[in-house]
Amino acid sequence: MGGQANLYSFPAVDALAPALRAYVIHCQEAGIARHGVFKVAVSGGSLPKTLAQALLPPATSEADTVRWDKWEIFFADERAVPLDHPDSNYALLRKELLDKLPADGPQPAAVHTIDVSVLDDAQELADRYEQELVKSFAGRDSVRLPIFDLLLLGCGPDGHTCSLFPGHEILRETSAWVAPIEDSPKPPPRRVTLTLPVVTHAVKVAFVATGGGKKDVMKEIFEEGNGLPCALVNEGCGDRCSWFVDNAAVEGVTYPRRPFSL
Repeated sequence: MGGQANLYSFPAVDALAPALRAYVIHCQEAGIARHGVFKVAVSGGSLPKTLAQALLPPATSEADTVRWDKWEIFFADERAVPLDHPDSNYALLRKELLDKLPADGPQPAAVHTIDVSVLDDAQELADRYEQELVKSFAGRDSVRLPIFDLLLLGCGPDGHTCSLFPGHEILRETSAWVAPIEDSPKPPPRRVTLTLPVVTHAVKVAFVATGGGKKDVMKEIFEEGNGLPCALVNEGCGDRCSWFVDNAAVEGVTYPRRPFSL
């Protein structure tokens, strides 16, 4: 691991979105060059709406093209609910982004959802989602951890990301790729999540955090750490981790911002 996390701050989301698009496309092209596809995991919250703002505008050039037919989409975490439930991260991504892709244009090569036949058993739900990863990232025996081309994550007001919550025993998980959680402090309580080693093993990690409601936790993440999950990702990824934030979210944060560049 080298360097420190990149903090890119913008006046508002409409200035952030084009930079996020450029970053995602840069990661997309690197992934396609590596293995012919772009393996990306996304979380929920306000992220899908910002992603839509970044990725839905038409391309201005060949280099600005989102190559959806090369995207293999996973979920960084998911709630144990039906896929059409308001709490579903898949339903949120579909509503905000996937359903808005032009019907006559390219569609994602794959969207990997949870197996809704086992919603009552969080461990089985996690095991089956891990098997989805195993099928995509080669056999469990041949790779210790899956390597995503990009993780697109949010940051909760308590410093959680994915469904990795502060102080939770799940942060100590070292062998599983996907872990169950039955007691999420934020409803719904039953979920599955990528584990911290999988998150920090990604080629690139991008956080999106906007709004003045985030400034206190951003100060804690960047100036104190305190074992918050977002801070643990920063520490584990170094300069492979980039934050796309608006100025309101980092008001009073002394950690140095960097001008955005690829």
